[in-house]
Amino acid sequence: MSIPATTQRTAPASSVSFSGGEDPDHIRDRLPFLHRRSMMQRGVRAFLEARGHMEVETPYVVPTPGEEVHLHPFHTVRETPQGQQEDLFLHTSPEFAMKRIVAATGLPVFQFARVWRNGERSGLHAPEFTMLEWYHPGLGLHGLMDETEALVKAVLPPTLTRHGQSNALDMTQPFERLTMAEAFQRHAGVDLLPTEGDAQALATAAGCSLREGENWEDLFFRLLLERVEPAISRHRPTFLTHWPASQAALACRDPANPQVALRFELYAAGMELANAFEELTDATEQRTRFEADRTARRSLYPQRPDWPMDEALLRALPHMPPCSGIALGFDRLVMLACGTSRIQDVLWISV
Repeated sequence: MSIPATTQRTAPASSVSFSGGEDPDHIRDRLPFLHRRSMMQRGVRAFLEARGHMEVETPYVVPTPGEEVHLHPFHTVRETPQGQQEDLFLHTSPEFAMKRIVAATGLPVFQFARVWRNGERSGLHAPEFTMLEWYHPGLGLHGLMDETEALVKAVLPPTLTRHGQSNALDMTQPFERLTMAEAFQRHAGVDLLPTEGDAQALATAAGCSLREGENWEDLFFRLLLERVEPAISRHRPTFLTHWPASQAALACRDPANPQVALRFELYAAGMELANAFEELTDATEQRTRFEADRTARRSLYPQRPDWPMDEALLRALPHMPPCSGIALGFDRLVMLACGTSRIQDVLWISV
């Protein structure tokens, strides 16, 4: 389903307040963006359903919100009729629950999920936002890139101009595909993989100085942010693939090169749109990674609440078929279509 282009403009500067409390006029100001949002949601549903995906719903309030080290969930308490209390959290992603559905059914599934991440607020971030997440059994990472490119092209106009940027994004051309090693070599002048785990070696290769307390992962993301991201996806979207193995998260390692993980991120007009994995189904390896993440989180954020390991997910993983999954920031996709640089412009009400 192709959605026709509409005139791109930005909402009036006064229309959005980070503190919320918008009046009706401010919502009316953004109606062109909000109409576009609704059209795109229908288009995504039509695209995925035509490919056999089933739309699902999973709980938003959960005992285990995720295991990402640097994401901070919203905390709440559930009370039983007997007065007992249980710590719960608004999830940072529907990933764990959706994988359990795939493991139980073997079906390709998708969800427009509301997700929450505490402490996030900027032109690209909101503490509550919409994530489009889908899983496709039997599809490898390259197949998922093909499917993602087809979906994005189906719901965006052929040419896009992001607010504040002079160059147009050509959506008719094949999306660029760069491995992380290629991207660092091309845009940072660094042979990345031999430095993994050695912050000083990476700093020397990049010709920069380590900041106080900066480890290899910190410097990797600093160079990605400062040198790689500004240089890619300016004229056509870019898939940044095959991340260093330490950044594998919930992804398989590449059997052809265990130094890298079967992971990609999609960028367009300098903005990250999506993160995808060829999914890990080894429960023992996944538990080891979760334990490492939990140790790091407790060390970095000792004041944050803790939560139990998601044992239901770990029991389900061995039953998952070979599968790839992706989380795409739906609000950011709408931002691209509307030509705005503020996520608040494409939300019905910003809290």
